[in-house]
Amino acid sequence: MVTLRQQVSTNSKVVQAKAATVSDVKFDWRYFGDELKFHREAAGLSQQQLGDKVHCSGTYIGQFENATRRPQLPLAKLFDQALGTNGLFARMCEKLHKDSPFADHFAAASELEACAQKICEYSPLLVPGLLQTPAYARAVFRSGHPLLTDEAIDEMVAARMARARILTESARETMPELWAILDESILRRPVGGPVVMSEQLWHIVQFAEDHRIILQVVPFSAGVYALLEGMLQIMSFAEEPPVAYAEGPCSGQLLDDPAVVAKCQMNYDLLRATALSQEASLALTKTAAEEYAHAQ
Repeated sequence: MVTLRQQVSTNSKVVQAKAATVSDVKFDWRYFGDELKFHREAAGLSQQQLGDKVHCSGTYIGQFENATRRPQLPLAKLFDQALGTNGLFARMCEKLHKDSPFADHFAAASELEACAQKICEYSPLLVPGLLQTPAYARAVFRSGHPLLTDEAIDEMVAARMARARILTESARETMPELWAILDESILRRPVGGPVVMSEQLWHIVQFAEDHRIILQVVPFSAGVYALLEGMLQIMSFAEEPPVAYAEGPCSGQLLDDPAVVAKCQMNYDLLRATALSQEASLALTKTAAEEYAHAQ
């Protein structure tokens, strides 16, 4: 794979001359991390030493280099100042944020999904994005964006399906372990109508029966329970601490404070205990899928 540093010279004068072409280079946050490590080492700095210069920890620098965290523009500018890279990191950061197909509040979480070894997700209202079919996703997007063109909706659906490739195109040994807990209301809400719902629920059943996900459903009979008020995703990594992502109607927040993430994990563990067993959850999902099929 050609790295960005093979496309943009490390010589400051050449970097400055190449500034206008950065927008034409295709790269992702892994390239950003590779470049950060390359320029840091070229400057003779440890991760902690660079962190001291830009007012963050050496651990954070390692996370940026491994692409398990992504910096915002102000920090990217500090990297340029500390490493003398003439705005290279600021330009890359601006382009990567601009080119993300996801909403700003979710873009970082979507990138972390691709790096995660394990994803624990709870959804109270809708099928999680990683498990949605194109028709279900289209119905969800259209309901929230009634004035968008069909082409714009198609782009949103395509971006969501691209996320799901980590479950459909990854080898077993590299595929993240997905533990999905759904509220029963997701099975009962006819998003897109009976045809769409039947297809969607059988899609989830197939993932579970293929042992690609662990599925649990929280039944209505559970009453009130932990996390009922909102969606939660907890992502774990091979060499980095876990992070959590919580989302509301029009906003979301990536959480990396260890105490907060630990609290999220505790609530998720309580939810596991409340939900039906895997076998009962699969049976309930199948029953709902069959009911939608008969309603067509």
